[in-house]
Formats: sequence, C-alpha cells, structure tokens
Amino acid sequence: MKIFLICPVRLAEDWQISRMMEYISTLEKLGHQVHYPARDTKQEDETGGWNICTDNKNAIVASDEVHIFWDDKSSGSLFDLGCAFTAGKRLVVANPESLNLSNTKSFHNFINYWNNHPPIKGFPGVEGGEGVQ
Repeated sequence: MKIFLICPVRLAEDWQISRMMEYISTLEKLGHQVHYPARDTKQEDETGGWNICTDNKNAIVASDEVHIFWDDKSSGSLFDLGCAFTAGKRLVVANPESLNLSNTKSFHNFINYWNNHPPIKGFPGVEGGEGVQ
C-alpha cells in the first residue's frame, strides 16, 4: 500500500523525527511504501513553496491512504490535510495522544472524526456510494 505521511518538516523537533522514523520503519517493514516529505519531497524550493505543495498534493492523490503525525504548529500539515480531504483519502492518526479534543471546534476534533469515520464510496474522490458514515 502507498501511504503519504502528513507531518511537520521544517520545524520538526528531534523527538518528533525519531518517532516518525520509527513509525515509517514499522510500515516499511510491513511492505508499505511510505512518502515521508522530509525525505521524499525536495525541500529546496525557489517558488516560495509552490513546488513542495504541488509535489505533496500529487503524492497524496497517488497514495492509497494518508497517515498524519499531528502537530498543530505545522502549517504545511494543514495544507496537506486539505489536499487529502479533497482527494477523499482515508486518514490514520499516527500519534492520537497529540489530539486535544476538549475544544469542540478545532482541527483536533476534525482529525479525530475523520480517523474514526473514514471516507466510503461517494465521498469526493471516491467512486460510487453515499458519503461518509
């Protein structure tokens, strides 16, 4: 399975990188192909981020599933999350302990809902069916 990992890149802390690398290693040992933006998307971009966003969008669309290592300080993750949403991708939260569900209107709750209610046929980008459960 092709998996795109939405995650902090530019401001990722050492402990986050270590946890993400363990997560990626586990998935790859299971035979999955993981797109890790820090490794697999060229980060030098003279276009102000256009190429990075375009490359990530294309990798998200080509993926079978999207996983997220959530950090609410990562603005790039929000862009990638929007791409995954419009592509109708299933979302798996790699670090659910990072979600603060006490605020009823937040990305934390949106991500938690999406993680627990994956898109089914009929969701934008998914063929046939009747939308999310």
